[in-house]
This record gives sequence, C-alpha cells and structure tokens, in this order.
Amino acid sequence: MTTLQKKEFENIITDIDRNENFRELDNEMHHGISRYGHSYRVAKGVYTVTKKLGLHYEEATKAALLHDFYFDYQLEENGPVKNLVEHPGMALLNASKYYELTDRQKNMIESHMFPMCKVLPKYKESLCLTIVDKVVAIYEQNRYKVGMKLGVYLLFVFNMITLQK
Repeated sequence: MTTLQKKEFENIITDIDRNENFRELDNEMHHGISRYGHSYRVAKGVYTVTKKLGLHYEEATKAALLHDFYFDYQLEENGPVKNLVEHPGMALLNASKYYELTDRQKNMIESHMFPMCKVLPKYKESLCLTIVDKVVAIYEQNRYKVGMKLGVYLLFVFNMITLQK
C-alpha cells in the first residue's frame, strides 16, 4: 500500500476508528489478537481488493471495519458454532446504532460468514469481504492460534466449495 493509499484508507475509516464503543473491540480477543486488530486488517484487505476491482471501495472498507462489531457478552449464552451464525446479525445491529448504512454495507456485514449465516452475498463487495475475512482468519489462526489451523482451513474450503454452487 502506497503512502497515498494509506492516507486515503485512514481518511475512510476515521469516523469509525474514533468511536469509543468501536475501540472497545481492542479488549476483545479474536483469532488470537484483538477483534479490533482483526477488523482493521480485514478492512485494509477489502480496501485494496475493491479499489483494484473498481468497486465501491469506500462503502466496502467501512463495512469491512464494522463486520465484527460485537462483544463477547452479547453472545455469551451461545456456543462457538452458534456464534458463527449469529455474530454477523449482532455486528449489524451494533453498527446500525452509530452509522447510517447502505443496503450494500448491511449485506456485507450480514453475509460475511456465508454459508454459516445463510445470508447470501448480494454484491461483489460482499463476496470480497467474505473471502478477505477468511484469508485474514487463516493468517491469524496460523500466526496466533496454530492449534486451530486445520479447522479454519476446512471452513475456508467448505465456504469456497459452497460459493461455487
């Protein structure tokens, strides 16, 4: 990412990054790092991919940053599998409290765990987020939680096979 691209990326996410409630994600663990760190990494990837593809990269970058905007206590009664299914809806609910989201952004957040969450990605940007999130998750699992590596690979392969149908 060039210096100009870094500056543009930072300008796009500034309003979200300054939100104190969103910054609390820095205290939530996710893939062995903070959920904030994970979301930031995914947003950078989505920014890069959607900009190169000539898509709605500003909308996509913001939605990518918000895609995991939930807190463990909000889903504490669920097991890990149920969290995979329900956290996109909770993230959308939390994001909608602070930001006016477009239909594209709503779909991006709701569908980022497809096919686990059963909400179909309707937009190219939604599919980009789904894929980038999986790639970042694999990287983070390998780097920070090696013991879960096989599960993430299997989930990624399952998602890719399902998306091709």
